[in-house]
Amino acid sequence: MITKEKIDRINALARKAKTEEGLTAAEKDEQAKLRREYIDAFKANLRAQLDRIEFVEDVEEKEGREKDQYVIGIEEKLS
Repeated sequence: MITKEKIDRINALARKAKTEEGLTAAEKDEQAKLRREYIDAFKANLRAQLDRIEFVEDVEEKEGREKDQYVIGIEEKLS
């Protein structure tokens, strides 16, 4: 999990890299590890969100309803 402190550190290293001083070899390694951890956490979060998506057709089929029955019900209530 990426904490606020880790994100702040990533940003601090990015700012320092843009200065004349630049980053030391140890800081470059730290930056690479933090960036990889951030990317991995982002991918895991996105994958979890995508796994929770249910298609309407699948839900209708599972519940034994006819296609678009649920959608029509919503449109009727909005009128």
